[in-house]
Amino acid sequence: MNRRIFLGIALAATAAPAFATKTDAKPRFLSFHHQHTDERLTVCYRIGDNYQRSELGKINHLFRDFRTGDIVPIDPKLLDILYDVRRSIGNEDAIYEVLSAYRSPQTNAMLRSRSSRVAKKSLHLTGQAVDVRLANTRSRRVRDIAVALGRGGVGYYPRSDFVHLDTGTVRRWVA
Repeated sequence: MNRRIFLGIALAATAAPAFATKTDAKPRFLSFHHQHTDERLTVCYRIGDNYQRSELGKINHLFRDFRTGDIVPIDPKLLDILYDVRRSIGNEDAIYEVLSAYRSPQTNAMLRSRSSRVAKKSLHLTGQAVDVRLANTRSRRVRDIAVALGRGGVGYYPRSDFVHLDTGTVRRWVA
């Protein structure tokens, strides 16, 4: 190997981390419309590896139990799943329609008394799950892309036309 080739390889190797940092620093935006409260929110929740605390607080508020007003921190990994699903679909401006996010123990118990499809230890109770639709996208497609990501649980509810996403163990179901 001559000196020019060696220097070229060394220069490329030192430039690569700087390029990766620049690419990774891209801001991540998400838009939501809560179907029960009619609230809308667009946030830059993450820049590079840094979650934006004030923006996460806005998401926590929007994702609150709308029946009781209780708020818990939403798992940022759940937001990353939502971002990656939407990016994979190819419509980075699409708005997520939120049907259910955090549920207080009281709300979860009430829903369980009405339906056998509500889990006793639902990840909604810990801010690790959300039920959504993605505007102008078939729920079946959202489900397929989420399953392909291989991160967390993916439930598909075709009759109600929504997808459950969570940060628990990898699994899937149709209800």
